[in-house]
Amino acid sequence: MSELIRDLAEQLLPVRDDVIDKLWAASLSGARQHEYVDDPVLAQADRRLNASGLTQWLMSNFQSPGRRVPPAKDTEMLIYARDLVLRGLDADELEGWRASQRAAWEIWLDACFAATSDPAELRELVEISATSLTQYVDDSIAAVLTYADEVRAELASGMQAERHSTVQLLIEGAPLDRARAEAQLGYALTGPHVAAIAWTDANDDAHHLERAAEYVMRVAGATRRLTLVASTAALWLWLPVPEVPAVAPILDVLKGLPGVRVALGRPQADVTGFRSSHLDAAAAQRLLARVRSPRRVVRYEDVHLLDLLTTDTAQADRFVSATLGELAAADASLRHALRTYVDEGFNVSNTADRLFAHRNTIDRRLVRAKALLPRPLSDDAASVATALRLVELREDHPAVE
Repeated sequence: MSELIRDLAEQLLPVRDDVIDKLWAASLSGARQHEYVDDPVLAQADRRLNASGLTQWLMSNFQSPGRRVPPAKDTEMLIYARDLVLRGLDADELEGWRASQRAAWEIWLDACFAATSDPAELRELVEISATSLTQYVDDSIAAVLTYADEVRAELASGMQAERHSTVQLLIEGAPLDRARAEAQLGYALTGPHVAAIAWTDANDDAHHLERAAEYVMRVAGATRRLTLVASTAALWLWLPVPEVPAVAPILDVLKGLPGVRVALGRPQADVTGFRSSHLDAAAAQRLLARVRSPRRVVRYEDVHLLDLLTTDTAQADRFVSATLGELAAADASLRHALRTYVDEGFNVSNTADRLFAHRNTIDRRLVRAKALLPRPLSDDAASVATALRLVELREDHPAVE
């Protein structure tokens, strides 16, 4: 039996991406708290945890078949536990692990049935495996909760816990005494706010986040900021400025900070603006994750229409296909020329100036682009421009803000 378990574990190692995706989807579907589904940083942490968890169980069964597998007290588990506490989530969120366990069990069970047709051997294999996997998940959940308690005790001794609680209540729209909230945050809630989220998809780059926050503050022309550690790979910022900073200067300062990305909300005022600007930034962050855009800096005011359009990604894909036709897969320079032409009020000279190209070059590109559209541009130029923006967002066209 030991050799059979070892062989099965070896067959499933290394864990394929499609297997991880299946476990991840199950975990998110079983999540009781929407933060883990809606927040790209938390969702990616959950995916990495699924990958490391299954790898730990398979590796242990390869090395010591059928024996009790120790919890994966690695970096991913510690990050998950810390994020759980930082975002004020409770143990109910771990129910997603049960859904992930069921998905892993289905994959393992298929391998068991393919490995042997002997009823007695199969029965023993299933019993040993079921006990091992269930015990492993139970032990892992207990380890996460233990570490989470340690993090709570650590935070309770400082100001972070109070600030987290106050910010969460403000974002939820709870009625709070303004003066008391400002004292707890050390930040004035009157006047304008621009919220930002700085995050990274890889924990190896998380140490750059504080520098990114400082750079964003300077580019925005602010002299102070409210910064909240939202997770191990994300910071939430609020800047007391009336305008959203331009994309290009932020991109310039992020060149030395690999992996860091920034989403910016629209400028809003007072307590309601504190909340709504953050919700804008969070929506922009989710949009990038939803369409799998590599863009490093995004302002919600530039993509709010795309956010509404891509709530249903399949519908968004159909919209792009129906609106752009063959242009959707054509050379990016054609699409960019046409989108700029629409933005410039159908003025070829202005389009050429904006793209630093000769007018004849732009004329040729526009003729080719229009010929690839399924319908004349004049029929619905607004829809064409919107579809082009969505394609450019996915490609992260360097000339697009």
